Amino acid sequence: MRKKTKILIQFCITSFVLASMLLLLPACKKNYTPKPKSYFRIDFPDKKYVTYTSPECAYNFQVPEYASVIPFKGQTTEPCWIDVEFPGYKGVIHITYKRMNKDELAAHAGDIRTLAYKHIIKADDIIEKAFSFPDRQVHGMLYDIRGNTASSLSFFVTDSTSNFLSGSLYFNVVPNKDSLAPVIRFFTADVMHLIETFKWN
Repeated sequence: MRKKTKILIQFCITSFVLASMLLLLPACKKNYTPKPKSYFRIDFPDKKYVTYTSPECAYNFQVPEYASVIPFKGQTTEPCWIDVEFPGYKGVIHITYKRMNKDELAAHAGDIRTLAYKHIIKADDIIEKAFSFPDRQVHGMLYDIRGNTASSLSFFVTDSTSNFLSGSLYFNVVPNKDSLAPVIRFFTADVMHLIETFKWN
């Protein structure tokens, strides 16, 4: 009887020690915190601007020195349609221009709004920002399209009577709002500068 009691006590002590070791084992490990997903660092050039103007077209504005202005590359093209390319960043602002009469303004503005809102399926948000510079007869709307969308910005500029210009910022990469965020912020400033310096010839 005494022998059985001794074995039972030894078994209980051994079980207790083993259980304690198993419980304390995880405490010996260092806490692991997963690293957040990161992306390659992108170095941006200094912002210096030059005026783009064409004797054939009704407009001029400032573009960054690191941009190239070339004829529009789309399938359909008209005079004064251009691309403002950012070669090192696979970015481009497609710009189209139309002569119009006052009665056509609402239809043209509606077309640009429709194009912007085609991104609503993948967009997190679309923010509309109206702007007006009456001294230069420059009025319009900017559509700030946020999320994993093909275009991140669309806008139009008009004098409300005879000229209508529109533009959209695109990047020739798979849309990823996290990795593209600093690039979009950088080139959004260039689009805003284009609008703020826009003049009719």
